Amino acid sequence: SFAYFTIKDRLPQILTRVIDTLHRHKNEFFEEHGEKGVEAEKRAISFLSKLRNELQTDKPVTPLEDELPDAALWNQYLEYQRNLPNGNGEPSWFQSPWLYVECYMYRRIHAALAQNPPIDNFDVFKEGKAQNFFESQEAIIALCTYFQELLKNIKDLDEKQLQEEVFKLLQVSLWGNKCDLSFSAGQDSSQKSSPLQSLENMVPYILVNDMEKVWSLLVNAKKNRTERNNVRVDIILDNAGFELVSDLVLADFLLSSKLADEVYFHGKCIPWYVSDTTKHDFNWTIKQLGSANHMWMSRCGINWEGNLKKGVWVFRDHMFWTLPHDFSTMSEVAPDLYAELQKSNLLLFKGDLNYRKLTGDRKWEYSVPFHQALNKFHPAPLCSLRTLKSDTQVGLKPGQGEQIQASETDWMVSGKYGVVQFDAGL
Repeated sequence: SFAYFTIKDRLPQILTRVIDTLHRHKNEFFEEHGEKGVEAEKRAISFLSKLRNELQTDKPVTPLEDELPDAALWNQYLEYQRNLPNGNGEPSWFQSPWLYVECYMYRRIHAALAQNPPIDNFDVFKEGKAQNFFESQEAIIALCTYFQELLKNIKDLDEKQLQEEVFKLLQVSLWGNKCDLSFSAGQDSSQKSSPLQSLENMVPYILVNDMEKVWSLLVNAKKNRTERNNVRVDIILDNAGFELVSDLVLADFLLSSKLADEVYFHGKCIPWYVSDTTKHDFNWTIKQLGSANHMWMSRCGINWEGNLKKGVWVFRDHMFWTLPHDFSTMSEVAPDLYAELQKSNLLLFKGDLNYRKLTGDRKWEYSVPFHQALNKFHPAPLCSLRTLKSDTQVGLKPGQGEQIQASETDWMVSGKYGVVQFDAGL
């Protein structure tokens, strides 16, 4: 299975890159922290080498031994895996749910640094995320330029034109999800060309296209808005770099066109899945744009800084996003986060990992309804914007998946296909 290939090949590659990154920063650690920095680097590397060995030799998954706030929840989850009636008692790297061991690896990478001050705040994935951003400059410039030109005439757009622009920016945000570093095991995955030129040709690759439903929800929310209840959209972020910029442009357009009054962004509180967005990545990206020497890029960055200051944009992170649980358990495991999401008019879930957690990462029949696969996770109307990079997919028309499978065996993992999949909730 694709899961097997991921655990066998991709995850050890990612660990090797992390170890290499720490090696390369040895001098920097020495300059900043002296011998203590070098000692910490050695300890972290030895911890990670041990982890890589455990993974490659299919050792049992061990409880976390750190004192971090989420350790108890992780260890409870391990107990739960141990006691599954159909399990084999002792979860190991190759005999466990893929989602669980993959998340567990990233949590252990975090522990390797968090337990080794003074390098405990070093993000081993930061360079890759920055590189993705800089190598996607042309695409970012094209998108920011298009967007700033669009804003000049936004007052003159009629409803049909407004809808067309929303659809366009939803698609840019969807295909921006191709730029995923964990998928390429950290290899270059930047967006080189203007994302707007190829949208027409990409439409046939959107297997479920619920953009009309998203549009009518936004329009109705706008019509029913009162003084007291703002229209709120939440974006559960995926990758930093180009994808994040495409999400920020979409968010700004929703505000500028008065389809939303406020946008909440949800990111990760620790470095995660190589290129996932943390608070640092979020702020860094906006600062980079603001100080760019390209007029429209810097205009975007400065405006977005303003949105954060005014409070119409809010960034939140929560420990739940980096737990191994799928989202159907959120109301029990993180009731505070579930209650927060219930305040939203629309939740946009970006990317593949969020899709796997929405659907419980199971091998569903392709035609199982999305609503059913969500397994009672309905805090608010939600939409998944996801390019397919793992073998779970629901909500297709009867025969649709089988038909593609006949000619393209890797269609579920190549990133070539996408979905804009909506569920209205209860």
